[in-house]
This record gives sequence, C-alpha cells and structure tokens, in this order.
Amino acid sequence: MTIRVLLADDQALLRSAFRVLVDSEPDMEVVGEASDGAEAVRLAREERADVVLMDIRMPGTDGLAATRLISADPGLTHVRVVMLTTFEVDEYVVRSLRAGASGFLGKGAEPDELLNAIRVAASGEALLSPVATKGLIAKFLAQGDGADGDRDPARAERLAALTGREREVLVQVAGGHSNDEIAERLEVSPLTVKTHVNRAMAKLGARDRAQLVVIAYESGLVRPKVE
Repeated sequence: MTIRVLLADDQALLRSAFRVLVDSEPDMEVVGEASDGAEAVRLAREERADVVLMDIRMPGTDGLAATRLISADPGLTHVRVVMLTTFEVDEYVVRSLRAGASGFLGKGAEPDELLNAIRVAASGEALLSPVATKGLIAKFLAQGDGADGDRDPARAERLAALTGREREVLVQVAGGHSNDEIAERLEVSPLTVKTHVNRAMAKLGARDRAQLVVIAYESGLVRPKVE
C-alpha cells in the first residue's frame, strides 16, 4: 500500500526538498502541499492523506491549531500528524502531543530518519524516541504538569479500567520503548504487547501511542524524575 503524504510548511523550498525525497520512495507519494494550517486541514480531507508532515510555525492557522482540527475530525481518524520542529525537543513538544500529533521530528533530521518517521506514523506507532521522551518529561516538569495538583483526575480514574499488565505496559510506553523492547523487558511476545497497547488505547480513548504517553503523565501513573 502506498503511503499518501501531505506536506505542510510555509517554506516552498523545504516542501520541494521533501517532495523529491518522499516521491523517490516506491511505497509513498506526496499528494499535496500546504503553506498554512487551514490549507493543510482542507487538503488532508480532499486528498485522503495518511501522514501529514506539519510545520509548527506557519502564518495564519499554525501547525498546532491544524493538528487539533485534524484530530477532532471524525472523518480524519486515520490521518497521522508528524510535527516538524527546529529542534527535536523544544517548547512545543508537549503541546504538539496534546493537540493529537503522533510524534515530532527535527527539521535537521537525516533523509532516512524522515522517511522512517513517515512509515512509523503510517503504521500507527508513535514517533517518540527515548531522547525525545526524556525531553517531553522535562517539559512536563517545567510547565508544572508533574505536580500532583495539576494531574487530570478524570484520566486518573479511567486508569482503573486497565488491568495490571496493561498498566505495566503503559509505563513502558511512556518511557519511549518499542513493542519489541517492552516484550523483552516483560518477557512476553511483541504480539502480546501490541494487544495490551491496543486495549489500553481503547479503554483510555487514546488516538494513538503518543497520546498514551500524555495520559500516563497527566494521570500520575508515571512520575517524572529530575536528574
């Protein structure tokens, strides 16, 4: 199956570079280009995009607002958004994930990293490396999201629906570990881990794996540690 990619960035030169790279792959194609968030949302609907590479800073409707609109649209539940940032870990990481992004990638990433990000997002996985997750934790701390009084009680209550094993897997997901890594740590099969992850997503109303990370911290299941 060909992955349909939408490019959303206000820099035409950067979009052109991304298009050449993406279109050179046999399993993906660029189906549209947007110079602002509003256009990105419209094209995501019209072109049936699978993955949107979304710049955060754009004139008018920015990438965060566009991602929220895509995430809230029942007709776009299949669309995965990868936020493009100047740095892998910056002030927008937490806001991107809360908006519904499946992950984030630095604009300075190598070509192979960008292509891998598209494939990872299209597969339904979260693009959250351990390094990026560590930065995410730091941002929660900086914004006060790690404080007891700021945790979301509603989400904490919803955790009661999870089994002990599902909670255990959720903790590992929040640590930025892949299914294979979690399987090795818990001494179960990757398929079993995937089943637990999917069940946790369904019970918690998470759009994807990235949202599980946000829920894990907001509910207090995982507590950030200061190094």
